[in-house]
Amino acid sequence: MPFSPQPSYQRRQILRLATLAAGASLFPSACRTLNSTSMSDSVTAQPSVPPQTSRVVLVHSEDRVAGTRQALDLLQPTGLKEKTVFLKPNYNTGDPAPAATDTKLLETLIQELQAEKATKITIGDRSGMADTRQAMIQKGVFEIAEKYGIEALVFDEMTAEQWQYVAAEGTHWKKGFAFARPILESGAIINTCCLKTHSFGGHFTLSLKNSVGMVAKYVPGDSFNYMGDLHSSAHQRLMIAEINQAYQPALVLLDGVEAFVNGGPASGKKVRSNVILAGTDRIAVDVVAIGLLRSLGTTENVAQGSVWDLEQIQQAVKLGLGVQTTEQIELIVPNTASQRIVDTIRPFITT
Repeated sequence: MPFSPQPSYQRRQILRLATLAAGASLFPSACRTLNSTSMSDSVTAQPSVPPQTSRVVLVHSEDRVAGTRQALDLLQPTGLKEKTVFLKPNYNTGDPAPAATDTKLLETLIQELQAEKATKITIGDRSGMADTRQAMIQKGVFEIAEKYGIEALVFDEMTAEQWQYVAAEGTHWKKGFAFARPILESGAIINTCCLKTHSFGGHFTLSLKNSVGMVAKYVPGDSFNYMGDLHSSAHQRLMIAEINQAYQPALVLLDGVEAFVNGGPASGKKVRSNVILAGTDRIAVDVVAIGLLRSLGTTENVAQGSVWDLEQIQQAVKLGLGVQTTEQIELIVPNTASQRIVDTIRPFITT
């Protein structure tokens, strides 16, 4: 049975930097059923109540398939069974991981979801550096969709009616942003991302940054360049966090089997890090992932200062998107190899 505890995990080691987490939906349910796409009918993102604690599973694994299954077994994510599920991968390009989501990892996740009797699964993305359709073809997404009977969406090809405007109020976005409706209308959202730095202003691209692909560059009939607004702004990292007010993930799965410790998002110095992370709290997962990058030797922008002072994290905390301190993160590991990684990264996330 997928996500069920395995006998070998009954004695799993638990590093308590705190105990359980759960987040509330950040948009009222009514926002998911609006039909108008005019700016006058945009919705305003609302602050969330941050969780008291959050669990992050850390699995040492050189095998993405085995590591993913083990991480899900340990996390026991809820809210997926018999739901419509939207899978948001990282297809900024169609290059091998960590530039983009690994195809075997994606297929494993689909298999687990179908075993949980998800009623409908949709995969969708918008590439930032490549033609989205070509990137998805390169990664075999449409073949996977046909094989498993799921839907694959190219966000750049969606109609105006498939975008939901989010008002600029309370954000650093000049005109707000447009968020993909199919994500908002799903019963559960999965954010599956990679472990890497970002050389174009984000500094790092983990689960918070992966949400940028949920936002339009252009909406049909609207000439404003939303990605131009993001990438030309001195507040880019704050704006990245602000996108995340639009949704609450049921699962965040981060592939850290390989990492870019500099450069990124499409290329950089690649190292073996042999980790899979899973959780439901984007801040908690990203903080642990930043600890991994720091332990591997990374850029000054990622390595300097407290992890809680990094702008993506700081703004996400301000918006109530997740935990606010390291002490609120509970790291769960299955074995001593995973525990050693936790012991290595701990100094990098407690300062």
